[in-house]
Amino acid sequence: MHTQAESRLQSEVLEDLRGARHYRRWLVRLVSPYLGEDPIEFGSGIGDYAAELAVGRRRFTATEPDPDRYAALAARFADDPVVQVRQLELPVPEVEGQTKEHTGAVLLNVLEHIADDVAALRSVAGMVRPGGAVVVFVPAFPGAMSRFDRLIGHYRRYTRASLTDAMTAAGLTIERLHYVNSVGLISWFLLMRCCRMIPRDTLALRTYDATVIRSVAWAEQRFRPPFGQSVLGVGRVQG
Repeated sequence: MHTQAESRLQSEVLEDLRGARHYRRWLVRLVSPYLGEDPIEFGSGIGDYAAELAVGRRRFTATEPDPDRYAALAARFADDPVVQVRQLELPVPEVEGQTKEHTGAVLLNVLEHIADDVAALRSVAGMVRPGGAVVVFVPAFPGAMSRFDRLIGHYRRYTRASLTDAMTAAGLTIERLHYVNSVGLISWFLLMRCCRMIPRDTLALRTYDATVIRSVAWAEQRFRPPFGQSVLGVGRVQG
């Protein structure tokens, strides 16, 4: 469980980063092809990713453990015919008779907030049909752990190896796993790790999003960098 201060700062940052539209759309393009027609997202926050990921699907389940963000999420999608909202915290307790109803699951910058990441991934996999994908996007490199990471309740940052270990231990078969946003790691290390900043919605951020992020996203469609600000992992649920 996060403290009230951690939850409040998370909500403030989520609001502040809403203007990073190109970054958000880049992530949506990366994860969307694996989710199928009836996926579930864990840690949906205020629903900005859910709104884009739900487009064209039969059903999309958005979840959030924090009471205030859950209330905002439920209000946002109250009249949406596709998006259903649930209040869930990972790991999800096992429920007798619970079915593997979802075609896929996605966790965007969520797993690093959970003490027992393997148990969390195992419970996520328990809600996905055999053959479906569990898509995980997490911050990369323990050496980039910053004051901001700790302020918002991050237990860890990952490498390719450590995310592989966690997903494999949860019973998932790795299909895709690589670093994302090479330039972002350098920026993060300098601004967050060295200068101890907190990301905010500024003209500099929006300009960076519209120029650098667009260029990096284009370049990383063509090659996979040896390092990055984040790690993307796709694992399949076994039958």
